[in-house]
Amino acid sequence: MPDSARPPTDLLQRFARVVRDHPDRTAVRGGDGELTFAALDAATARLAAALLARGVARGDRVGVCLPRGTQLVVALLAVWRAGASSVPLDPQYPAERLAFMTGDAGVRVLIGRPDAGFQPEGVDWVDVPSGSPESAAPETAFPETAFPETAFPELAQAGTTALDPAYTIFTSGSTGRPKGVETTRGGVASLVAALEEFGAYGPDPRVVGWNASVAFDASVQQWARVCRGDTVVVLDEDDRKDPQRLRALLDRWAVTDLDLTPSHWELLRPALLEAAADGRVLRLFMGGEPVPERTWRELARAREAGVVEAVNLYGPTECTVDTTAAWITGEAPHIGGALPGGRLLVLDDGLRELPVGAEGELYVAGPRLALGYVNRPGLTAARFVADPSGPPGARMYRTGDVVRRTGDGTLEFVGRADRQVKFRGYRIELGEIESVLADHPELATALVLVRADEVSGDRLVAYCVPGPRASTLPVPEELRGYAARSLPGFMVPTDFVTLERLPLTVNGKLDTAALPEPQQPAAPASAAPASESEKLIADVWSEVLVREQLSADDDFFALGGHSLLALRVVARLKRERGLAVAVKDVYRHPRLSDLAGHVDALTRAGNAAAGTGV
Repeated sequence: MPDSARPPTDLLQRFARVVRDHPDRTAVRGGDGELTFAALDAATARLAAALLARGVARGDRVGVCLPRGTQLVVALLAVWRAGASSVPLDPQYPAERLAFMTGDAGVRVLIGRPDAGFQPEGVDWVDVPSGSPESAAPETAFPETAFPETAFPELAQAGTTALDPAYTIFTSGSTGRPKGVETTRGGVASLVAALEEFGAYGPDPRVVGWNASVAFDASVQQWARVCRGDTVVVLDEDDRKDPQRLRALLDRWAVTDLDLTPSHWELLRPALLEAAADGRVLRLFMGGEPVPERTWRELARAREAGVVEAVNLYGPTECTVDTTAAWITGEAPHIGGALPGGRLLVLDDGLRELPVGAEGELYVAGPRLALGYVNRPGLTAARFVADPSGPPGARMYRTGDVVRRTGDGTLEFVGRADRQVKFRGYRIELGEIESVLADHPELATALVLVRADEVSGDRLVAYCVPGPRASTLPVPEELRGYAARSLPGFMVPTDFVTLERLPLTVNGKLDTAALPEPQQPAAPASAAPASESEKLIADVWSEVLVREQLSADDDFFALGGHSLLALRVVARLKRERGLAVAVKDVYRHPRLSDLAGHVDALTRAGNAAAGTGV
């Protein structure tokens, strides 16, 4: 019987079997070392014991805010072993956003380092110092040997079931605040089993490159694969941003599987299209946003050439990561059909099933539906509705995605029924960005749209209306920096257009067709980059923006920069100067000379701290 046909179970049971049968196999690799399955088992048991000692009980939400490395996997598994549910927090996010998510989820115990940059009130930190997980593990009465499978129920509070919460992932919210989606342990176990039955994972252990942010739901189907016996290679921030560095790491550890978005593929494609010297065919898991037709065809040709193979995955966070799957072959993009165990319905406004070829809203039913939204019963009731074609009490999730079913049963993605968008792999509520900008003291309102750009890709454009008492018009640099204090980099607009008022149709509705295209500023009369830092940044920008001549007054975003390219700028500066420049610094100092000044300030501060006086 295939795993997906069995009742959903906790993945910890599968992890215990791997520990028992293959204790010396490598489980996790990262920049901070590696762990065998036996060592991972021991480290997670001790950390789980520390959580229990802090009063963590079954179903409690435990925050996890750690940099990318082996300890991140230890922490996530330890939360499950304590019978609790994790709230993954990406340290790269703004402190204000991290504090809100911690408070909204009711987190009282947080695994991380108190110097993480945010200080939520009433939270008990479980400090995990830098270094190997073995040295960081707290002293407990739990032995350092692998636990037999029969010991897991006792360790995990004995009463956990498939319906107990597994994790809470926060997604963008239309009201201006992110909302937490709480999924189940059985849902995660069912996801892994379904992808196995589909053939995406394969019967034998594989080597998985963990690429996605821990705060992005796609990360779950990467790190949780350790429970089925796969080796997880945790890519650090530098690995993810540099194509050649990533290629070298994939070859060094013989990585077979890599998850990424179509936008990320565009940055990495030259390196990933290189054939592996050992003949290994890299399997790509594409998701997070629709695959463009040209990308689909390119990947299909690469599959025929035996270089890479790719599977297209679609699914809302509310349905536990993935709902559909399709191998990328042929000419036309599609999202495939339902993964085993799930059910897809294309319905009209009256919840009636639509015929083949008709466009309608996609509803998802089955065992992988989330419990709902944390602290938002009204929204939960609106999105998780009764399934009229299912058994009594069955629910289905209304995705808001418009699709049509083809003659062979596959689904084609058409678009959204609301203002939610997928941008650079992330689900974004444009209303959240507008709400943040509208709080600026000089603005009355703001409208944010995605504008197509054939040169640099889609861009987020903010149309801003000054308030009646605005003393000055905020410049784009100021607005970017203001937004970056609350929003992650991928949600910060790259272009800002100031309007006296938003255009309306004769019926009083917003006239989006009348909104002007962003105008790039005229090139300023400026000298060439002069200082060492200006020349370094000019060299970096020239590489990532593919431009030859740069001025000291050039604006990164006006030249076509965006959040993914900003990641590459940050990675290169760290490699060249060893500086921890944040993506938000690029938003706050988009002018070349200003960013160079910021780099000089960081260098002076670093030298002073080291006592060099230089």
